[in-house]
Amino acid sequence: MVTSVFWVRWLLAACGGVVLFGLLLALAPDLARAGFSWMVYGEPQTIDRFGAEAARYIGLAHAVMGSLMVGWGLALAWVVKSLVRRGSRLGWNIVAVSLLAWFVPDTAASLAFGYWQNAVLNVGFAALFVAPLGALRGQMGDDPVH
Repeated sequence: MVTSVFWVRWLLAACGGVVLFGLLLALAPDLARAGFSWMVYGEPQTIDRFGAEAARYIGLAHAVMGSLMVGWGLALAWVVKSLVRRGSRLGWNIVAVSLLAWFVPDTAASLAFGYWQNAVLNVGFAALFVAPLGALRGQMGDDPVH
């Protein structure tokens, strides 16, 4: 089955965006901390008011999350390149389920803890995947049973 090259490339670019954002979090945790502080509090250094040790720990948390995002983005790209591109319903399902497994609990927790800004960021990231997944859904064939 032939899949749309445009949508597959879009998915690969979205995966690349996840990897780049993860690298930013992992390699520049101070910049990430300042960015999230600006996003949540409206100024870049507000989180520092909790003290140096708390700010350092938040930097570690961003670095760990970023590393996870790098791994997840690369795994998604591999699935897109090796399965989705060939019209594999299994590949499409892997990408869709992994996105839901991230989006639902992360967004629910963000809203429950009162950080709607992170929920909005999540919607932006998810939107990068929704259009191509929706467009490709009908192009996925049945995978042979092994």
